[in-house]
Amino acid sequence: MITIKNTLGTLALLGLLTGCGEKWLDVQPNSSVTENNFYQTEADALQAITAIYSELGKTGQYNFSLWGIGDIMSDNSTTGGGGGGDGAEFQQLDNFTVAASNPLTNRLWGGCYVGIGRANIAIQRIPGISAMDAGLRNRLVGEAQFLRAKYYFDLVRVFGDVPLITTPPTTLDQVNIPRNAEAQVYDQIVQDLTAAYAALPASYSGADLGRATKWAAAGLLAKVQLTRGNKAEAARWARDVMQNSGKQLWANYGDNFKIENENGMESLFEVQYISGKNQWTTDGLGFVGNEYFGPRGMSTTPQSGYGFNIPELEFVNGYEAGDIRRDVTIWKPGDPYPAGSNATAQPASLPGSPNGFGVKKWFIGKVNTNIWDSGLNFPVLRLAEVYLIYAEAVGPTAEGLEAINKVRRRSFGLPINTPSAARDLTASTPNFTDAVIRERRYELAFEDDRWFDLKRTGKLLTLPTLQAKGVKSFNIVMPIPQSERDANPSLTQNTGY
Repeated sequence: MITIKNTLGTLALLGLLTGCGEKWLDVQPNSSVTENNFYQTEADALQAITAIYSELGKTGQYNFSLWGIGDIMSDNSTTGGGGGGDGAEFQQLDNFTVAASNPLTNRLWGGCYVGIGRANIAIQRIPGISAMDAGLRNRLVGEAQFLRAKYYFDLVRVFGDVPLITTPPTTLDQVNIPRNAEAQVYDQIVQDLTAAYAALPASYSGADLGRATKWAAAGLLAKVQLTRGNKAEAARWARDVMQNSGKQLWANYGDNFKIENENGMESLFEVQYISGKNQWTTDGLGFVGNEYFGPRGMSTTPQSGYGFNIPELEFVNGYEAGDIRRDVTIWKPGDPYPAGSNATAQPASLPGSPNGFGVKKWFIGKVNTNIWDSGLNFPVLRLAEVYLIYAEAVGPTAEGLEAINKVRRRSFGLPINTPSAARDLTASTPNFTDAVIRERRYELAFEDDRWFDLKRTGKLLTLPTLQAKGVKSFNIVMPIPQSERDANPSLTQNTGY
């Protein structure tokens, strides 16, 4: 079966997914295929949309930058690695000494704008392709709108005010523009996601499995509105997903992170990865977490493991007794290794991990000893998060309590829909919002959300663990890449950088 994963691999081999380097706009065509001679057929339109998806899996998104910002720059984890200068770009985030030249933040900016640029062209050009099914044409534009919203959501959360570009630039004056206010960017995100919700189908099958659905758009709308502080709208969109999507929680938390369950019953949207097509790069088609997070030097993975993204002791100690998510999420001393490793079990300490912890959630081991990367998809949004969005939005009402308690019951191996006096939160639970944020921390651990949660709830600057690391008031946003400011004199720098 030819799936969207296979299509990504084919397009990469054909050279149709070439990015624009560190810059988000490349005005010179780098092959004989240009926008003027490409948007002619249904096949062209499909390939164009797939190229927008491709940036999700690269360095600037889920294959490097987002785990640095989302987890290492939070209280969940520290850099790890081999010590010294190993992972210097992560150490800057870890210690809140982020330079305007930091490769992780620069690649996030660049990758998002590459995706946005491709989406802008597709939204403009696909409606003009007459030789294709009208329903497909409408769907593809909806996919482009969804993806444009997703990229802008990451940009505005990381950098604050950013240039808002919704049509392909044709002159230098349309490129060298100043930053738009956050509110304007968010308004565009909501507009795009609302249009995508109306245009996209509820589900796919066959070759289209993994594309954005209307429920992905609704779920992301709920998350966007919660981030904006619009709890009524967040609840409305979350409720729509919960009641109408047909999605269900896996009975076993760990089933979310298995290759055989990709795009499964809890999934709303995932980054589609395949392995072995383009190795030794974080810009390839496979996920590098298996190797990068593998216990360092222990030969549990094809290249022996790099040991980055190490869970903090405080994070590990915060698990409630009996929470089965712990053994799915982290390596801890004594955990057994697969055959062929350098030891039988996780040691009490490792280079970069003095307490012997590691991220286990993305571990698949040596599925193929010659393949460096992993084909395990990365979940961008799943139903459990929608339940937690709803609980936070409506508070400790009967509906809000049931939403968070479904997630909690599963985390202790209990029937999801059966009340538990031992584990359920109640209307008398103190600091209910804090309880929801804590539940998000452990449910979504190492899914690149924690820094964003701390920022939007005002906790980023107040946690003692981050104050000890040197967090400063201006670290609620990252520096605008200096290379972009050199190219565009209209870009101002964020305060403090």
